Amino acid sequence: MLGRTANALFWMSRYLERVDNTGRMVDAGLRMSLTRDIVASEEEWRSVMAAAGQRSAFEGRHGTYTGMQAWNFMLRDRENPGSALAMFGKIRDNARAARNVLTSEIWQALNDSWMQLRDLLAKPVPEQRLGEVLSAIRQAGLLVHGAIIGTMPRDEGFHFARAGTFIERADNVARLLDIKYYLLLPSLTYVGSSLDTGQWDSVLRAVSGDRAYRWLNNTRIDARGIVEFLVFDTRFPRSLAYCHTALRDHLQAIAQIHGREGRSHALMREATQNLEATGLDGVFEMGLHEFLIAFLDTNSRVGTAVAGDYRFLA
Repeated sequence: MLGRTANALFWMSRYLERVDNTGRMVDAGLRMSLTRDIVASEEEWRSVMAAAGQRSAFEGRHGTYTGMQAWNFMLRDRENPGSALAMFGKIRDNARAARNVLTSEIWQALNDSWMQLRDLLAKPVPEQRLGEVLSAIRQAGLLVHGAIIGTMPRDEGFHFARAGTFIERADNVARLLDIKYYLLLPSLTYVGSSLDTGQWDSVLRAVSGDRAYRWLNNTRIDARGIVEFLVFDTRFPRSLAYCHTALRDHLQAIAQIHGREGRSHALMREATQNLEATGLDGVFEMGLHEFLIAFLDTNSRVGTAVAGDYRFLA
């Protein structure tokens, strides 16, 4: 497979996951802000922007953090390259570049989703229509991921696409979890105190983990339990540990096809060892925010190494 085709599949899946996560962050921000007064609500949206890495860009355009300003910037602002609408355009561009290895089902799912989102985001989204838009974004991810899993042969193209999915999903879940740092966890002294249960529940809902958390743990919602669930529980397909296990497996499958390993494989082994050695107690000793920043840095280095190992720009 040509490096540029592998690159297109990898980034098509990354942007697809990133669009999905943008919708999840908006959903988390909305749920949190609805329980707060106006001043606190602005802090909620500021935390969402910070976790999404869009705070500087947003503040360059807006002087306040009203909900409607925030979600329209993240979902449809054509001057924001990180908006869901702009990123879905990048999904289609990468899909075109890899058209020869995509099935007709994947192509149709992408085009149908694009046309629906383009129409829904043609005008500013008011609060009463936000639920419909977020539902369409989530449905787009499910449709395309389902088409990839259900119709692509298990060759290197499939593994590059899925590697992109899991490296991005790990990044996104870490960012969603980090929203709580900006709101409630400026220091370790707050861990285990009277935290806002409703906001923790919003984080779980944002990653579609509220029911799974209760099914698997049968415990009350608290910081320690949720961090263990979202970081270490390999039974949940959006936990950081699950994402890195899946990413390692797909990279190993690619290595077997190519007959060699690269720097990305060494970094993945190192990341796995570090995660296992840190453990739940280690996360809180280090500090949740500090742990997540280190995780995001490692995740980013793995992505860069994959591109180098397989000559994505060749």
